[in-house]
Amino acid sequence: MSAASARGRRVVVTGVGAVTPVGATAAATTRALLDGTSGVGPIDLFDAKHFPVRIAGQVRGEVGRSESSGLPLSRAGGFGLSAAREAAEQAHLEGAGPPARRGVCVGATAGRPSLDELAEIFHRRATDGPVLRPAHDDVLTRDQNTAAVAIARDLGCAGPVLGLSTACTASGHAIGEAYHAIVDDDADVMLAGGYDSLITWLDVLGFSLLGALTTEHQDEPERASRPFAADRSGFVLGEGAVMFVLEERDHAIDRGAPILAEIVGYASTMNAYRMTDPPEDGGGVTLAMGRAVERAGVNGVERSAIGYIAAHGTSTPGNDICETRAIKDVFGDDAAGLAISSVKSMTGHLTAAAAALGMLGALAVLTEGMAPPTINLDRPGPDLDLNYVPNVAQPVITDAVMVNAFAFGGTNACLVLRRHDGPTGRRGEAA
Repeated sequence: MSAASARGRRVVVTGVGAVTPVGATAAATTRALLDGTSGVGPIDLFDAKHFPVRIAGQVRGEVGRSESSGLPLSRAGGFGLSAAREAAEQAHLEGAGPPARRGVCVGATAGRPSLDELAEIFHRRATDGPVLRPAHDDVLTRDQNTAAVAIARDLGCAGPVLGLSTACTASGHAIGEAYHAIVDDDADVMLAGGYDSLITWLDVLGFSLLGALTTEHQDEPERASRPFAADRSGFVLGEGAVMFVLEERDHAIDRGAPILAEIVGYASTMNAYRMTDPPEDGGGVTLAMGRAVERAGVNGVERSAIGYIAAHGTSTPGNDICETRAIKDVFGDDAAGLAISSVKSMTGHLTAAAAALGMLGALAVLTEGMAPPTINLDRPGPDLDLNYVPNVAQPVITDAVMVNAFAFGGTNACLVLRRHDGPTGRRGEAA
């Protein structure tokens, strides 16, 4: 624990914004998740009719695309800026302290060239044509950090600005590192979360060749993502953004900000195993969860206080069994009493934004007393014998929740949040 933590700097969540396949705002997304609404449907961002996978959790309409920042933004970057603005508005962030004490930490994926651009590059190389020089805006649009800079400029953040690209763990790492920036007194406010959009011909083809995407239920896409089910066969790609305002607790209370929850534990580990498969015995997943629980204990939250886990729950055979075994190892006899669910069953896998979406679902447990379901779970797989909140939301009254995120390459991140029972609300009003 850092010296700053020992002096009592605590970190709370004061705002949230979202653009997802099931909602254009955080409130709409939360409602859809609790209702068990699927946002998975046919891909229309490119012609996928000849691909083995033709479905995804796609953001529909123009949300996020008209966001103006003065910088060229990718599809994912537009989602990120829209979500950050919503989070800042909920937190009443305008004028909240000097810009040098506000920062940004986001998880995202580096952009890829379009099919037309790649085809032109290969054609010129094959015919000894002139080298293709991409436009300046094209380079900036694909840069992972352009949207992070746009968020910082738009919301007046002149403190730490970090962009992380650790695949499906990225937004979990981003939230955790933003938490540390506040605990270590590098900032009082951090915009943290993730944004991603990998529904492209290149990514769909790549994940298909890896065997990671399900090819089942292409004609009934809402049934395709099936975490923890016996017939699960791979994940469904999704896209979107979820952003949070993290804030030093006293800073938030002094300015009357609405406090949604407190972050009390964070840990990150590496499996050092395989690129695409987690270790069957839990490996670094168990270690990350265990360390996050230990650190939550230092902050006054015992393991027995955790009643819900936002699972990584990808719907791949390896992940779901690895995560279940890790939960049993960390929670022992208490594992049977936990509510565990995967919102990926409704949205698909938001990759770099996945952990942030899981945290949004976990917040619903603390603020509304309801756990979002894992839909399409009619028959759990062998050895998957915990309460995965099948098909319908369940009431869960608990003081603390956990958020899991794991990724290709073997990176793991785990967060623990607790209910905040202290002063909250703008001008003394309830948040």
